[in-house]
Amino acid sequence: MPPVSYDYIAGQAGVTRQSVRYHFPDVDTLMVAVCDRLAEAYRQALIDNASRLEGPGRLEMFLDFYFNMLDGSPKPADDAVYDAMMSLAAGSEPVRASLRSQYTLLGQIIGHEFRLAHPALSLKAAEELSFLFVSLMYGHWKMVASLGVSSEHNRLTRNAVDRLIRSYCETGEESGPLTRIWAADG
Repeated sequence: MPPVSYDYIAGQAGVTRQSVRYHFPDVDTLMVAVCDRLAEAYRQALIDNASRLEGPGRLEMFLDFYFNMLDGSPKPADDAVYDAMMSLAAGSEPVRASLRSQYTLLGQIIGHEFRLAHPALSLKAAEELSFLFVSLMYGHWKMVASLGVSSEHNRLTRNAVDRLIRSYCETGEESGPLTRIWAADG
């Protein structure tokens, strides 16, 4: 993939460099817009699939979707872009805030789905599971997409998520003193 530049983007979009700079005066603004666009693609795919389901099947759909195991609705092939975004987030507060917001929203939605599928879970246990799911999912993507580990590991990781959920449901225990799941430092 060629390095991203205003000239490259303008060429791909068929517009002038000045037009791109007008709408995106700095790299942070451009990258936050890219983050927003990527998140919108996921939201739309999940809404389309969730609208056809009710009850515990929705949780299964969410989990299968994120491990690219949902028949007829593949996860967007954008892992390299998310890797680049995470690299940018290290030095860009706007990109970091955008990604944190998007992953937090995903975690809150998944936490809600955990509670619907497993009503005996406490709110904190569902929040913990949502954080663990997002962390595991993101790490899994990096291993498969970025480092080239076989995508056959999708099933392995998806099954590990099921075991994690079962462990929370069976024990009913929460893991510790963290009171605000998804809270940011500072």
